[in-house]
Amino acid sequence: MPDQIRDDGVNEAPLDTDLPAVQRPLAGILLRLLTAALLAIMFAGVKLVGDRGVHVVESLFYRQIGSVVCATGLVLAGPGFSSLRTKRVGAHIGRMALGMSSMALNFLSFLLLPLAEATAIGFTVPIFSTILAALVLGEATGRWRWGAVIVGFVGVLLIVHPGQGAVPLTGAAVALVGAGMTAAVTIVIRRLGQTERASTTVFWFAASSLVPLGLLMLHFGKAHDAGTFALLAGVALAGGLAQLTLTASLRLAPVALVMPMDYSSLLWASLLGIWLFGQFPSASVWLGAPVIILSGLVIVWREHHLARRAALAAQAATSA
Repeated sequence: MPDQIRDDGVNEAPLDTDLPAVQRPLAGILLRLLTAALLAIMFAGVKLVGDRGVHVVESLFYRQIGSVVCATGLVLAGPGFSSLRTKRVGAHIGRMALGMSSMALNFLSFLLLPLAEATAIGFTVPIFSTILAALVLGEATGRWRWGAVIVGFVGVLLIVHPGQGAVPLTGAAVALVGAGMTAAVTIVIRRLGQTERASTTVFWFAASSLVPLGLLMLHFGKAHDAGTFALLAGVALAGGLAQLTLTASLRLAPVALVMPMDYSSLLWASLLGIWLFGQFPSASVWLGAPVIILSGLVIVWREHHLARRAALAAQAATSA
């Protein structure tokens, strides 16, 4: 699967550098597992503060403050502030608008749904990415990936079970639209990546998002008790740390190796849902989630297989 930015609250882009990193697959896998746990904690925090009267705009604002801090550290540790010069201001603004919209929908889905259900539906991002890559980028998509797309949506139907399931249809719709918009951000990032450093894209998304969020805070922002602000700080910290660990995981190991670790977030979401909210995952989650995960793994495997075959063909052509 290509490097992407997931706007469920974390920037997914490899650390930009002039030298290739030494590959350490085990460390990459462990960091990705840590990322999944941190994201589950972040979304649980979003749900907790939502129950305390915090608006989604407020959660996004404080989350992005943490993101700005981490993005600044990323730039300082990498190419430096000179790398932030860009001629594609319009593209970055468009990316920010789309990214903030998708992040808002993802945050909202966790307020409307139990943690496990929202997490499982969020696993459809690779499915939507495959569809958009074919429709927007014109990428060749064979029967393997189209078959995985169909299977993935069967998994969604198993979870939602329209008309009979325990999952609210409004929440499921918000989660699916959020996943689709997250996939759209992937397409935008892939285009930006043709000319922009990863650290540049990450920084400008984080920094520019505070402008509209700051204006919205004039209306939606309000005072909270110390405990609520502590939880908001935890949301920002978990999201910021997840950004760093995810970035590092992609630096140390291939996407196809570390991306399947994302599915461990369902375990953490289930445990946190039971502990914090007394929400036990419905039986439909355990039926549909494995189907969605299987479809995502097939997509990742197929893209890795095709990329490897193209690399071998290029190598053979060069040596011929």
